[in-house]
Amino acid sequence: QLQLVESGGGLVQPGGSLRLSCAVSGFTLDYYAIAWFRQAPGKEREGVSCISSTDTRTSYADSVKGRFTISRDNAKKTVYLQMNSLKPEDTAVYYCARDKQVFRRCVMRSDDYAYWGQGTQVTVSS
Repeated sequence: QLQLVESGGGLVQPGGSLRLSCAVSGFTLDYYAIAWFRQAPGKEREGVSCISSTDTRTSYADSVKGRFTISRDNAKKTVYLQMNSLKPEDTAVYYCARDKQVFRRCVMRSDDYAYWGQGTQVTVSS
C-alpha cells in the first residue's frame, strides 16, 4: 500500500529548529521526486521545498532559503526537512508529496504530485 507519513511537527519558539520526516512505503523512493508543501489557516497551500530523484537536486521557496534543508535517505525510505531559525510565519500544516512520474527533476507545483501524506502541524510561537 502506497503511503507517505509525516512526523516531527510540534510547538517551537521563534528561532528554534525542527526536523520533519516523511516515511514512505509501497513504492521505490529512489525513482521519485518528493516535495514538502505547507498550508496555514486561511491561506493557500504553498510549496516549501522539493528534491529530485536521481540527481537529488533541491529547490526552495524564497521564504525558507538558507533556513530549511531537504534531504533524502533512500535506504531508510525517508525524506527529511530540517527547519532552522523558525519564524511565526512558518506556522502551518506541513505535507510531503510524491511526484506523479518517475525520474523527473522536482518542481513545487502541487498538480505534479499524486500522493500526499496526512500532514504534521508546526507551530512557531513564544
